[in-house]
Amino acid sequence: QKMKKIMCLVLALILIAGCGKVTKETGTGKTAVIETDKGTIKFELYTEKTPITTANFIKLANEGFYNGLNFHRYVEGFVVQGGDPSGDGTGGSPDKIKLEINPELKHFNGAVAMARSQERDSASSQFYFVLKDSYFLDGNYAVFGNVTEGIDVMMKLRQGDVMKKVYI
Repeated sequence: QKMKKIMCLVLALILIAGCGKVTKETGTGKTAVIETDKGTIKFELYTEKTPITTANFIKLANEGFYNGLNFHRYVEGFVVQGGDPSGDGTGGSPDKIKLEINPELKHFNGAVAMARSQERDSASSQFYFVLKDSYFLDGNYAVFGNVTEGIDVMMKLRQGDVMKKVYI
């Protein structure tokens, strides 16, 4: 009887400890690969939780849109951003997509999300890697992936570094 009470207490503590924690979601098997001049980054795509955003990214990657583009924005301890053919943050692909927020997906270190202008449905091709947990962005930008390999490479990226090749 005493052992049963102890086991129930341990189980309750485990359940309580798990509440409120932000966890990294698991994608659904599609992996994006970005070969940069600093090394290779792989990230899992959340195709089921963000179908519009991931379909847009996959389409652009398969068309070779990102190949040769640079990372045009770096903010230490925050984000590194790329995907703009003009190279300065003012451009994008011709198509705009609807802002796709999934409340389960958070801006943790290693998350991948779509950039946009102040207009909510203005995302096209620019995306960013989150370099430090930035939960204040949640609900405003579409997280659509999670770095699974090469987080050390991601952390070394700076403005001007190049995406040699991007593919799924």
